[in-house]
Amino acid sequence: MSYLHGVAAGKVAPLVRAGLIAGLVIAGLAYPLAALAGLGVKAGTEALQGMPEELIEVPTAQTSYVYAKDGKTLLTMFYEEHRKPIKIADMSPYITQAIVASEDNRFYEHNGVDAKGVARAFVANQQAGGVSQGASTLTMQYVRMALRDGAKTPKQALEATEQTTQRKLREMRLAIELEKRMSKQEILERYLNAAYYGHRAYGIFAASQVFFSKLPRDLTLNEAALLAGLVKAPSAYDPATQDRQAATSRRNYVIDQMQKMKSITPLQATEAKDQPIKLKLSSPANDCISIADKHNDWGFFCDYFKSWWKEQPAFGANPMEREENLRRGGYRVVTSIDPRIQASAMEHILDKEKRRSRIAHGQVIIEPNTGRVLSMAVNRRYSLDQKNNAKHSRYKKLKGNYPNTVNPLLGGGTMAGYQAGSTFKIFTMLAALDEGMPLSTSFYSPPRFYSKYITAPGPATCGVHWCPKNSTPSMTGDQTMWSGFGKSVNTYFVQLEQKVGADKAVKMAERLGLRWRTDIDRKLASPEHASGWGAFTLGVSDVTPIEMANVFATLAAEGNYCQPLPVRVIKNRDGADVTYKGKVVATPRCHRAVSVDVARAATDAARCVTGYGASRGSCGGWGTSEMVYGTLRRPIAGKSGTTDSNKTAWFCGFTPQLAAAAFVADPDNPEMNVGSNRSTTSKYTLAETFKDALKGQPKAKFTPPSDDLVYRSHDRDRGQNRDRDQDSDNSDN
Repeated sequence: MSYLHGVAAGKVAPLVRAGLIAGLVIAGLAYPLAALAGLGVKAGTEALQGMPEELIEVPTAQTSYVYAKDGKTLLTMFYEEHRKPIKIADMSPYITQAIVASEDNRFYEHNGVDAKGVARAFVANQQAGGVSQGASTLTMQYVRMALRDGAKTPKQALEATEQTTQRKLREMRLAIELEKRMSKQEILERYLNAAYYGHRAYGIFAASQVFFSKLPRDLTLNEAALLAGLVKAPSAYDPATQDRQAATSRRNYVIDQMQKMKSITPLQATEAKDQPIKLKLSSPANDCISIADKHNDWGFFCDYFKSWWKEQPAFGANPMEREENLRRGGYRVVTSIDPRIQASAMEHILDKEKRRSRIAHGQVIIEPNTGRVLSMAVNRRYSLDQKNNAKHSRYKKLKGNYPNTVNPLLGGGTMAGYQAGSTFKIFTMLAALDEGMPLSTSFYSPPRFYSKYITAPGPATCGVHWCPKNSTPSMTGDQTMWSGFGKSVNTYFVQLEQKVGADKAVKMAERLGLRWRTDIDRKLASPEHASGWGAFTLGVSDVTPIEMANVFATLAAEGNYCQPLPVRVIKNRDGADVTYKGKVVATPRCHRAVSVDVARAATDAARCVTGYGASRGSCGGWGTSEMVYGTLRRPIAGKSGTTDSNKTAWFCGFTPQLAAAAFVADPDNPEMNVGSNRSTTSKYTLAETFKDALKGQPKAKFTPPSDDLVYRSHDRDRGQNRDRDQDSDNSDN
């Protein structure tokens, strides 16, 4: 049973409700009938006339169902009270017969209050000297449930079930009026959907699932009688115990009552009572932590979805209220996760890093032009059970939070992320292009560059100045954006950053969705310090994989930025799309971040990285990640990135149809070296996953940039003549 969360969304806390059901509501047996009878006819009539006539029914808590992209594969559910209302036509006739026989065998004869039942119960209780029988009809019981579930405070919930004459008179009055405006079938349907059966199962749908793992329409006579018997006292007759004597006796009583009402034949009754109780118990998934083992890796996506949900004002005034509504609102959510792509991503990730590796290897895939997150995969299990997590044998002082964890390793939570290395050069290049600097912008790039940026003394400083160097001597010489980006030439990009301004590179990153999560990053990115943040272009800031995947999705969408989105459809309990301020909440939220031509120009340079080749310029003979195109064999662009001492190794890539960011890092110990042998891990994982995901789809091509961002003005005419007959995708062969 959950802890008391407090009153939210106008509902009484679940713990109070559960306690009332278990301790106070036992089919009305606690009602003091003697007091009611003692009022006399006149007083009783006057008391009834003074009661409210209309039952105000508040929507009950319902389970929210969360599905994968196909709308059929159940990801998980969210609930406080597992309940899904269904039509009476979708219930087995046995359950409607059994509940009437068990709880109110004159249900179809009375008008909401059974006068004979009241008289009989009064006589029996007088003879017993206490409460031995109740007199609540099914309609009165439903009224009590509705009052209980509609309570706005714990006090109101107690009043709905308290042992007083006043409460009973109110139920009678409301039951009589309810039967004037509802058919018996409607009341019976609502009763069966509201009743509590134990094991957190509210309503017949949940009860059928929990006890028999089947739909209500498929319940047998035996099963229906068992469930109908539970309503009287779910704990006392619980069949999911070693001693099933009480449950069996109660079931057989219900079967006998069904025979007396001639709902079943004597032979059916005898055969049913001879059968032992056979359960097929299930524990319906609830929240991200209980996702089935075979889809355990989906937990990280589920966690991201939940974080996203709690940020949406459409679902409540604050994160707590939004989560409460998710658990009570009866939503049907079709998420964006693609089971096929997720399975492929996991396969290729685990090929390279097993779950018990201290190194986390993960990948996020996003759909350009929608922002929908198609996959979030990492070599970890989403689990709270960490008792068997690994212990470092080589690094005794280091903690090992793997393979089981609930940390948001891929984004969406409070983790700062990981340094992304040279993938950040994309922001400097985009800032330069956005300022009108063409791809042909050239600098002589020495092995080491004496920059204007002032920094603290260290290995990469010359006095007080920052002096970064290239990773290999072969990068020395004149470079353009094509070759500088393709080869990841540090000294080229520091010069480009100086020319455009580091503050503009930082602003570009923010335009493309990056958020600063550490104190040092927030300080350096502030207006007071951003212009001096020279090391920004080399990726010293922390960032999450979902953010970086979306940066490159924006390039794939030719500058159209879409917020990362984990959903495709969200329907409320009435089947309507959820809206906020007139807009459907699940609709992609996009805006133009950079111009089409700027995005196309950046893409042309990013083609140099993968070995696919630029359409308008020279890549300088090689790129850092040529195995990506070699593996995929279709148009692909991107950027690799490693940090000092190989603390992380990234690859971000995109085609016109997909964008992704893959990484390797040690989340528990960010300063640890992942090893130079992992420098290509992310590159192969992304390329192999894309190959599977895009199988059978056309080889969509990138559109080349215009001359405006290709050449300097004095070279433009010459460039146009040279490129006029060039195939824009000369590498796709």
